Amino acid sequence: MTARSVITRFRAYQLGQAGSSFSLFADGRFTLIEARLTEISRASVDQELKGCGKTAIDVLHITGWDQDHCALADLKEILSRYMPTTVEYPGYLPHSDTAKQCLQVIRDYQTSARVRGRSVSCVAINPDYVKGLKTAEDLAYRDVLYHPRYLFDGESNNNSTIKLFRQGCFNVASLGDVEDANLGAYLRRCKVFKREVDVLLLAHHGADCPTNSKTFLEAIRPRIAICSSQHSNQFDHPKPEVRQRLFDLGIPIMTTKTGDVIIRSLAPHSQKFRATNLIANSTTVSRELDFVTRKSHWLSMNADTLRNLYRPGFKGLR
Repeated sequence: MTARSVITRFRAYQLGQAGSSFSLFADGRFTLIEARLTEISRASVDQELKGCGKTAIDVLHITGWDQDHCALADLKEILSRYMPTTVEYPGYLPHSDTAKQCLQVIRDYQTSARVRGRSVSCVAINPDYVKGLKTAEDLAYRDVLYHPRYLFDGESNNNSTIKLFRQGCFNVASLGDVEDANLGAYLRRCKVFKREVDVLLLAHHGADCPTNSKTFLEAIRPRIAICSSQHSNQFDHPKPEVRQRLFDLGIPIMTTKTGDVIIRSLAPHSQKFRATNLIANSTTVSRELDFVTRKSHWLSMNADTLRNLYRPGFKGLR
């Protein structure tokens, strides 16, 4: 396989309050990650959609039921304003009355669409769903769901959906609020995840946890890390310890505390991408960095080298 030319855009939105909101445009599909929409982010989402030539979002992907990932009023507005054709929602049972209402809103949205003759897919990302998926291909362009492979009792953070978005020029890894050390170790053993992450959305907003440990970051080695943090940032995210680990490993970080983060592929949209951190509520650039995608690095190798990487000791068919 050779590198494809895919116009790709990612954006991390400043919300002005606790929570996360991201979007990814790749191969003509627009995905909004997390059901959050505020007075500050709404205009930016509209701008991003317009710039991508879209009037609606294709996928709403929600990693967890906690309010900083799925707020009831925000969810209602997103569904009515942007009309996603697919909603991927957490497969674990909602643990609060508000979260239960969010699940009902999603079900009602699907029912209402069906009555109007519109096809909408609402998918619970749970262990049975993940087990039913095809095995991911190396160096391909199919998204991968890594979790939940099983559910934790009473631990909503560790039931967050983990997804590697691979359809674009660069790959984006979303970890939600996952903190468990065993899940971190599992991801470190997954060769696709370990070798193909370009943009890492730091777990749990950059908290000091095993999925933001030196061991994890050193194994994954993303090109850049992204942290969603509010203006006042009462929890001081990303934690100083996490910032120091990233610095020591030479992994740059951009946060929404400064302003929106925009990452876009560069022509011919097959190898390079540029990350830009804006100053809040403006188009003024705070910082800008260019990168080469990890996928293109592997695809530049000859077939024999790749076979040996993925199948050590492979001597060819007999």
